[in-house]
Amino acid sequence: MFTRLLACAVVAQACLALPARAEETSAPPSFARPDADGFITLFNGRDLTGWMGLPDYWSVRDGAISGHQTKDDSQQTFLVLSGIRVRDFELRFSYRFASPEGNSGLQFRSKVLDPDVYRVGGYQADFDAEGRFDGSIYDEAGVAGNRDFLSRRGERTVWDGESKRHSEPLGGADGDLGSLIRRGEWNEGVLMVKGNRALYRVNGRLMTDLIDESPAALNEGILALQLHQGFTMDVRFKDLSIKLLQP
Repeated sequence: MFTRLLACAVVAQACLALPARAEETSAPPSFARPDADGFITLFNGRDLTGWMGLPDYWSVRDGAISGHQTKDDSQQTFLVLSGIRVRDFELRFSYRFASPEGNSGLQFRSKVLDPDVYRVGGYQADFDAEGRFDGSIYDEAGVAGNRDFLSRRGERTVWDGESKRHSEPLGGADGDLGSLIRRGEWNEGVLMVKGNRALYRVNGRLMTDLIDESPAALNEGILALQLHQGFTMDVRFKDLSIKLLQP
């Protein structure tokens, strides 16, 4: 499957409107050919071609994907990359909060739980406007065994075959790593996932190292961007690219 995706051509026409329901788009999008390093661009910088979500909550602003809402009309909703399921990969992306509050994340190996509102659950590379959770990996909606924070910033965490947690410091204290988060500015994330291991880096530093040997571990699923309910917020994404790795 990955080989076929890597061979797809550049999208010929822009998709100006998002579909109303996740299941309404069955055909996979066409992605650009991989660059010299094997990375495929996932966002064209102009519109939301290849992505699915609620139109009132997602758009393109200043060349970046924008997830935006007011607290009174907020939803737990996601922007879902259509037509591709991921297993082993390296994903690069940039994010920033254009609002003083907000909570978001990047879903991987996840699934759509409610197609009407694009609610997603699974592994999530976390970040928020105050820089408290950036660099952690979270179990969104309890899909991966209802285990909350799977590996926090500053930790190397192993979940054994009995779903028991074993954590140790990475070597840099959480406070030291937290100082690398650029609040209100662009941050560069790199997510490397292979087999049962996920490495999450922000701004060039390893933030957390997750090894998941639990029976509840997730092996494959979708990618999505989160807009967390309960905030007046605007979170931006750009420079999204993925390299699909051989298992």
